[in-house]
Formats: sequence, structure tokens, C-alpha cells
Amino acid sequence: MNTTPTPDAATEQRLTDLEIKASYAEDLLDTLNQLVARQQEQIDLLLREVSRLRQRGEPEGAPAVRNLRDELPPHY
Repeated sequence: MNTTPTPDAATEQRLTDLEIKASYAEDLLDTLNQLVARQQEQIDLLLREVSRLRQRGEPEGAPAVRNLRDELPPHY
């Protein structure tokens, strides 16, 4: 009994394997596309929030922003 697939059967198996791989790749692409779309929505929301905060500005009595690099450590 010969278990070696015929050329047509081997080609058919290879074609089926390629179709399966293409299906998985397409599914992965759709998933990644949805993820990127959600992340873009989050980025847009954060940009609007930052813009709103910048427009609001600092209140009159707010202390000035200080840079810790400009301050000397206590041991100097």
C-alpha cells in the first residue's frame, strides 16, 4: 500500500494549508485594525482633554512651575 500522496492531492493539501493561513492572517489583520482604531479614539480624546486644560490655564494664585534641576540638593 502506497501512502505517498499523488501530486494532485499534495497540491490540494498545500492549497488548503495556504487558505487556512490566509484566513488566520485576515482575522489577525481585522483584530489589529480594530485595536488601532480604538487607540486612535483614545489619542483623540486625550488630545482634546490636553487642549481643554491648556485653554483653561492656571488660576491666579497658582504657584509657578518649578524645575527640580534648578534647585540645589540640601547638602550643598
